[in-house]
Amino acid sequence: MDHRRGVGPAAPGDARRTRRPRRDRLVPRGRRLDLGAGGEKGDLTGPNPVDRGKPGSKIHTLADRTGQPLTALTSGANVHDAHLLVPLLDSLAPIRSRRGRRRTRPDKLHGDKAYNNQYIRAELRHRRITIRLARPGIESSTRLGRHRWVIERTQSWLLKYRRLVRRYDRLAEHFQGFVSIACALICYRRLTKITK
Repeated sequence: MDHRRGVGPAAPGDARRTRRPRRDRLVPRGRRLDLGAGGEKGDLTGPNPVDRGKPGSKIHTLADRTGQPLTALTSGANVHDAHLLVPLLDSLAPIRSRRGRRRTRPDKLHGDKAYNNQYIRAELRHRRITIRLARPGIESSTRLGRHRWVIERTQSWLLKYRRLVRRYDRLAEHFQGFVSIACALICYRRLTKITK
């Protein structure tokens, strides 16, 4: 710019060619710096419908009648509970019984109205599991509450571990590992109380 606020004459001499720019050496490499498939917030996260759409995760648990967690899986906060019931049943490890073969399936399954759909009912019938799912408009929630408090108590036991209340891990495998450790600790503490 010259003193008249216009474009001044070109600089004297020929314009030199600039050097080719080098590649930036601060490129993330490996899994540690890679954001992965989940983007910024990590794998298996989704907008939480009850917390103003903040990204979060949900823990799905299968427990026995005393409330001991048998298996637990993690999903995004916006995933419906019914989508993970069959994977929960598939992830159930064989349980040793006092006599006979190891048990690979429960005898009976209690669930609320969220699990009441034809696909789940057909899958449970195929696995020879007795169905105790509440039906909307037919069975009241108060009748199901006699059994529902067991799994609600198990969820509260899991959420006593601060590491599971707020998800700090970007990788879903790490968060799932902490959920499995919490389930193992709950089972250990319950079983040592029973044997003492």
